[in-house]
Amino acid sequence: MTDVLRRGRGSLAFGFLVQGVTFALLVTRIPAVQDRYGVSDALLPVFLAAVPVLAGIGSVTTERLVRRIPPSRVLRWSQPVVLLALLGVGAGRHMAVLAVALAAFGLAVGALDASMNMLGVSLQRAYGRSIMLGFHAAYSLGGIVGASLAWAGARWEQALWVSYLPVVLVLLPAALIGSRWYVDGDGATAVDGGKSTGAEGAGRAGERGGAVGWLLPLCLVMTVAYIGDSTVSNWSAKYLQDVLGSSEQLATVPYNVYMVTTLVGRAVGDGAVRRFGAVAVVRAGSVVAAAGFAVVAGAPGAWVGMLGFTLLGLGLCVLVPQTFAAAGRRAHDSGRPGAAEAAVARLNVFNYVGFLVGSPLVGALGDAWSYRGAMLVPMVLVLVTLVYARSFESEPDRYGGVHERPRTADVGRGSNGL
Repeated sequence: MTDVLRRGRGSLAFGFLVQGVTFALLVTRIPAVQDRYGVSDALLPVFLAAVPVLAGIGSVTTERLVRRIPPSRVLRWSQPVVLLALLGVGAGRHMAVLAVALAAFGLAVGALDASMNMLGVSLQRAYGRSIMLGFHAAYSLGGIVGASLAWAGARWEQALWVSYLPVVLVLLPAALIGSRWYVDGDGATAVDGGKSTGAEGAGRAGERGGAVGWLLPLCLVMTVAYIGDSTVSNWSAKYLQDVLGSSEQLATVPYNVYMVTTLVGRAVGDGAVRRFGAVAVVRAGSVVAAAGFAVVAGAPGAWVGMLGFTLLGLGLCVLVPQTFAAAGRRAHDSGRPGAAEAAVARLNVFNYVGFLVGSPLVGALGDAWSYRGAMLVPMVLVLVTLVYARSFESEPDRYGGVHERPRTADVGRGSNGL
């Protein structure tokens, strides 16, 4: 069974990496997409906002789907749809094609994000120790690879489809092959030899319902984390150039630095959770992220501003993986079959809420007040996470130290035959 878990962990990490590559290839080439289809500046925000809205719908739909089919199957088939939708964005020529491709991308991304984190949460439970940050580290690595590929495509003035096609041709079959080793948690393949299925269990959870008030603080933390993330991704370059007076070339560096420090923080984060516990790690991440925003807001020049964005990467990187882990763990502790999958799907919606709120919020405050002042708002919001840090506490088992379970749990078979 240990080999099954290891293969499941490796294949899921690869799935996270593929998603990071795919998403970065889309968002970093938005100007090229706009030029290809002749999308006006007024219409572009509508297209960009539609993707997270549809992703939220896809996440909610996934909550219902996993009442009947295992999350591994949702992930297996949503990832190819995301890759093909990316290719559709690059290959089309008419506005209608762009609208359909982005709609497919958004819906499939919602299903993919939800199912991917469901599997991550169940694997972490099976391992009995923190491994969730490692999956998100793979996503960060994929984002760096995707952004680098996008830079190369732009540098050599490649058509979008020329830039996207080789990536899709390589990653799509690799993702399908890797999906053979996905492992569903104890909701999808029962410990008792397969007498219960994830579909039946989640169905019962949906029928029984139950209070989910404990999920609301985690939803707030997820929203805040993505407000911070979207602030960096959408405003770091403009802030460095227009407010701190950097060159255009230097203004492209903060986001890359942010992505690298996010990867580093997540790569070592699981070890920190095992040693100090999730509550301490979340508190430390919140304080470091708030310090990053404070440094950015008060920076006298570009290089100090760069230091602020570095701190932001190290701080924000732990919040999202630990929020998913806490939601899955607490839902599982409720004893309702399938509750963890439902909690992850609902929580995932607030990923997109934060993404939708963050960029317009900073932009509106920057125009009405100042961009330095605008950076203080996500700083305050991140500090609110400290109030809800206890929501990340593991009960009855803590992931780390003497509380770590000594053996892995048997979660059943892999999903090869699905």
